[in-house]
Amino acid sequence: MASTLQLSAQPLNLQAFSASTRRIQIKTQRATKLVTRASSNSDDKSKDDKGFTPFGFVTDNPSSRSAIQLPESPAEDGNVGQMLYRIEDKGKEYGSYIKSGKLRWFVRETGSPQSRRGTVLFLHGAPTQSYSYRVVMSQMSDAGFHCFAPDWIGFGFSDKPQPGYGFNYTEKEFHEELDKLLDVLGVESPFFLVVQGFLVGSYGLTWALKNSSRISKLAILNTPLTASSPIAGLFQKLRIPLFGEFTSQNAIIAERFIEAGSPYVLKLEKADVYRLPYLASSGPGFALLEAARKINFRDISSQIADGFASGRWDKPILVAWGIADKHLPQSVAEEFQKANTDSVELKLIEGAGHMPQEDWPEKVVDALRRFF
Repeated sequence: MASTLQLSAQPLNLQAFSASTRRIQIKTQRATKLVTRASSNSDDKSKDDKGFTPFGFVTDNPSSRSAIQLPESPAEDGNVGQMLYRIEDKGKEYGSYIKSGKLRWFVRETGSPQSRRGTVLFLHGAPTQSYSYRVVMSQMSDAGFHCFAPDWIGFGFSDKPQPGYGFNYTEKEFHEELDKLLDVLGVESPFFLVVQGFLVGSYGLTWALKNSSRISKLAILNTPLTASSPIAGLFQKLRIPLFGEFTSQNAIIAERFIEAGSPYVLKLEKADVYRLPYLASSGPGFALLEAARKINFRDISSQIADGFASGRWDKPILVAWGIADKHLPQSVAEEFQKANTDSVELKLIEGAGHMPQEDWPEKVVDALRRFF
């Protein structure tokens, strides 16, 4: 015998529903009036204060005109296969592959050896790549400089050997391989050196301390310079067992690190290039992981602070610092200058964050041209 299921429903109380709706309308009208009144007051204050230009440094920036960074507005994500197909040929401006010993470097070059104002070597930090210098390099070569910017081994488009197979991502090995590359490139000493960023950026500075005779002038952009320099959260995460392995395989690790240290959101065409190596294989992530676990951040920062102290370093130094850096505060640059008053010139760059060469390259070029 078939059974039937009966559904019962209580009758809708139209009078109560209408009253509830009316209360919502009244609250909405009141909220709208409050917002309108607050906005009007704000506009009046803005008009009275002629110097009021909210976020003006963003809209004036010809390189990062896409405005303020909002955590809920990241660079566009998508299907890995689609992204690889779309971006596989991007980001290699001015670059070529150079074999040095057993390893292959990706090196960007602008200008020529005959450039009248000398050679500049640009070294990037982790977890990014030399792509960040592309605009600076182009404008510096227009100003008469010969420029090189390699991707460190394990980063960008350079080789990423598996640890234990000829390269173990130690400071000593990074230095040795850089020496070999400079020999292959035929970079004559003394030259100008520009360094930026964490980890391999710090290794660029310790290399400079060991090779001061090869350097004419040194420019430093947002790099840990004091024993008290904070360690960015990314590198702390990478050092946690298992969690570090998981973190290192995030394909958007580089672009998120850049945006986290900057007042800007990366435009999609830029974000594409920074994510490309991490999308293409697991190699870059594991190279970053190995390097982050091999380095002693506090020890390296102390070496840098002591090595460049007054009386120990006699070459001119420019510290060009993006003051909106959310990874390294401005106080790091100021403390470094106080300890090296005889040789350090400090240039604060408004509107730029942790990577001023990406955030506002025109201001970086202006500072470098004046200094070099």
